[in-house]
Amino acid sequence: MYARLIGTGSCLPGNPVTNNDLAARGIDTNDEWVVTRTGIRSRYLAEPGTTSSELGLVAAQRALEMANVAASDLDLIIVATSTPDFIFPSTACLIQGKLGNKGAAAFDVQAVCSGFAYALGIADKFIRSGSHKKVLVIGAEVFSRILDWSDRGTCVLFGDGAGAVVLEASEKPGILATAMHADGSLSGILNVPGQIAGGQVIGDPFLRMDGPAVFKFAVRVLADIAEEVCQVAGIKTCDVDWLIPHQANIRIIEATGKRLGIDREKVIVTVAHHGNTSAASVPLALDEAVRDGRIQRGQKVLVEGVGGGFTWGAALFEF
Repeated sequence: MYARLIGTGSCLPGNPVTNNDLAARGIDTNDEWVVTRTGIRSRYLAEPGTTSSELGLVAAQRALEMANVAASDLDLIIVATSTPDFIFPSTACLIQGKLGNKGAAAFDVQAVCSGFAYALGIADKFIRSGSHKKVLVIGAEVFSRILDWSDRGTCVLFGDGAGAVVLEASEKPGILATAMHADGSLSGILNVPGQIAGGQVIGDPFLRMDGPAVFKFAVRVLADIAEEVCQVAGIKTCDVDWLIPHQANIRIIEATGKRLGIDREKVIVTVAHHGNTSAASVPLALDEAVRDGRIQRGQKVLVEGVGGGFTWGAALFEF
C-alpha cells in the first residue's frame, strides 16, 4: 500500500512585494543587494489580521478540488507551521473546522522549514499502517509576523503563503521513501528565542539567524538526505525527474543540485518570486510545477527541507 499524491493547492496573500518596494518602505536594502546574495526578487506579505489558517484553508480547498475529494472524507489533517494562529487549538483543528470536517484526527507539526517534509513522512506512515485512507497535508506560514524589519539580513528573505497536498491509500506507486533527522545542539544558529509568559513577551520575539552557519549546514544535509531516500528507494539521484528543495536561497539550491549531480533543468525554483516561506515553500513550488505541467504522472519527485531546530527531512514519491 502506498500514500499516493492526488491533489495540490496553494495560496499567496495579496500582491508581490519587490525588493525595491521594501527599500521604499525604509528598509536599508536594494534589489541588487538582495538578488546577488539570495536570488529573491519579491515575496508576498499577508495583511494584518490574515492568519496561517486562512491561507492554509484556501490551499487546502484547491488541493481537495484537484483531488476530487470532499473535506468530509478526510480522516487525517496535518499542518506544518511555525506561525500558528494561537498557542492552541492547533492550526490543523482551525482549518478542519473551516472545512466542515468532523472526526478526522488533526494536529500541527513544528519542524520549521522542514515541516512539510516531516508532515509527508508522518502521513505516509499513517497510510501505510492501514489506519487512514485520505490525508490532507498543509504547510502554512505568516513569517512576516516574526521578522525584525530593522534587520536587513533576515527581513528581506522571508514571505508568507501556504501549500497543500491530498494523499490517499493506493496500490499504485506513491511515496517511495521518507527520512527525517534533527540536531538540537545547533538550535542557536536559527531560532526565535522568545516566549509568552504571564501575558508578557519574555526574550527576543524575532527570528535570528547565523547566515553562514546555516548555509554551510544546509548544503551538506540536503545532499545527504536526498541520497538517503534515493538509496532506500533503490534509485540513483540522477534518476530523479524533479528535485524540489526548500526555497531559501538560490545559492543553497544550486549547490545542493550540483552535489547531487542533478541537472539544473530538473530543479524546481520559485525562491525568486516567493522568498523563503518556511514550511510552505516546498508545497508552493510543487503546486506551481504541477499546475504549469512540468511535473507529469509517473515521474519521480524528490522534495526536501532544512530548518531551525536544526531539522532536515525529505520524501521521494512517484507522482
